[in-house]
Amino acid sequence: MNESNYEPLERRPIASRDTRWARAFTEVLVRVGASPNFISLFGMFAAIVAGVAFAATNDTDGLAQRGLWLLGAALCQVRLLCNLFDGMVAVARKTASRTGELYNEVPDRISDAAVFIGLGYAAGGDPAHGYLAAIMAVFVAYVRAMAKSLGAPNDFCGPMAKPQRMALATGLGAYLGLAPEAWRLPFGDRWGLPLVVLIVVICGGIVTAIRRLLRAANYLRSRAQ
Repeated sequence: MNESNYEPLERRPIASRDTRWARAFTEVLVRVGASPNFISLFGMFAAIVAGVAFAATNDTDGLAQRGLWLLGAALCQVRLLCNLFDGMVAVARKTASRTGELYNEVPDRISDAAVFIGLGYAAGGDPAHGYLAAIMAVFVAYVRAMAKSLGAPNDFCGPMAKPQRMALATGLGAYLGLAPEAWRLPFGDRWGLPLVVLIVVICGGIVTAIRRLLRAANYLRSRAQ
């Protein structure tokens, strides 16, 4: 198939893709000549900086720490916005390609790893759980990609798909950046809210991977019959 005639794979259903503001901003990006691949890479860069900001909270306190939590939360949302607009710009400019699929998928895996490893090293986090959460996020995406390669539809089901993972990271950063100190809810000497969020991501990722595997297996069995 010629690259110029390439049709993108099923895209993640995102309600904001059909909103007036998203379409208007896409038109702005198209007018200024923004590259979909550059947008994808910018989203990855935002996620890496978010992870660094989260990790840096372990070496700061007071207003500086709050600022880092808020910065990480904001950059998680920038990452999601880039995930939204790279595809919209590619479709609007009719530049969707196989190469674009690589730029869409590979930076996402780096982004997930950066955010959750960063949370593992954050104040109240735990590095081992950060690495486990990163591995689980990548594994969930791997299950979807493997099922797709075997002929199943792209399955973006949760409960811990990318939007839910980023919502948790964003909510955590915003809460710890804005909440009074007394509301930070430490659970003993080592159990901080970041560790709780990482455990939720890990457990939710296990459930999500199992659901996607079962749904893919059911689809492939039904097609074979």
